[in-house]
Amino acid sequence: MTTAWRSTTWLLLGASLILALSLGTRHGFGLFLPPMSAEFGWGREVFAFAIALQNLIWGLAQPITGALADRFGARKAIVIGGVLYVLGLVCMGMADSPLSLSLSAGLLIGIGLSGTSFSVILGVVGRAVPVEKRSMAMGIAAAAGSFGQFAMLPGTLGLISWLGWSAALLALGLLVALMIPLAAMIKETPPPVTNGPQQTLVEALREATSHSGFWLLALGFFVCGFQVVFVAVHLPAYLVDHHLPALTGTTVLALVGLFNIFGTYIAGWLGGRMSKPRLLSALYLLRGVVITLFLLAPLTQWSAYLFGIAMGLLWLSTVPLTNGTVATLFGVRNLSMLGGIVFLFHQLGSFLGGWLGGYLYDTTGSYDLVWQISIGLSVMAAALNWPVREVPVARLQGAPA
Repeated sequence: MTTAWRSTTWLLLGASLILALSLGTRHGFGLFLPPMSAEFGWGREVFAFAIALQNLIWGLAQPITGALADRFGARKAIVIGGVLYVLGLVCMGMADSPLSLSLSAGLLIGIGLSGTSFSVILGVVGRAVPVEKRSMAMGIAAAAGSFGQFAMLPGTLGLISWLGWSAALLALGLLVALMIPLAAMIKETPPPVTNGPQQTLVEALREATSHSGFWLLALGFFVCGFQVVFVAVHLPAYLVDHHLPALTGTTVLALVGLFNIFGTYIAGWLGGRMSKPRLLSALYLLRGVVITLFLLAPLTQWSAYLFGIAMGLLWLSTVPLTNGTVATLFGVRNLSMLGGIVFLFHQLGSFLGGWLGGYLYDTTGSYDLVWQISIGLSVMAAALNWPVREVPVARLQGAPA
């Protein structure tokens, strides 16, 4: 085993564990909606708004956190993000008003996620591996986030049942604190040396924002955020509304996490062999088909489980493909920042999907309209990604990506 290979494996393991803890905890927040809303007499919009705010803050902070990670090191971003994440969970466990819930679950955890999730972690991974293995490595790291969802959702439900929602959040805070020492496993690879002056942040931003493919990827990622947060936050309540046991929703989200391990890995593998934008178009169309079939079929526990399996295969498969395309187009030096900007659009969609689900449910008594919007957005995202071409910008042609 070569030293370089051993170092990359160690980094990939650390990145995977951090993503599993960060995203596994985050995906379980929907389980806190029923007990918190019932205890305080809130409508679903109150909790939905706090989680939507979390996603918005996460997205707004991500380009800044990514730029700081590119310049000063991802390890520092992870440590600071981990501390804020833990503080947010503790404060969320003590929240007793819509304001305190929004400040904890929304503001603190949102900023914490920006330092401990995809844009920062995948930026490090992208710089650490050769271009021909980049998509696969990103797929492995992203799949770890899905494993965290699969492993932690049943545990989170068990903590709520055993300790109550408040103490369960404090226990999760202790678990998330493990990300702070895990940051020591992130050994960063300097960006490739190029002849001539190095590109500044302003130049990188100008180059990306003048490229049509960058905006098409960003707008397509908006749809991904809308769909995954709507499902993660509201699906358990939707199934309870249709007289299915509460455990069904938890099981469905766990199945999403389990099968997304395979879906994300396969997407990363295919992304190294086929056009990543075309694969993205296919994934978004398949999401629309899966949602349509779920709504048309009689709703039973088994149809819900099949929906979780199918959505799991498509869940975060967009992440390595989207970030991999950004790396191909613009290189890896500013990948955390540029990936963070694209991710901002994902989080704008997440805000809308999380909040709109609660708002329309409270105003109409049904999630039907939001499901229909999700189907229409799938078609839009497929159309947006189709014309993107994986051709590096002129600055990189003839140079290593």
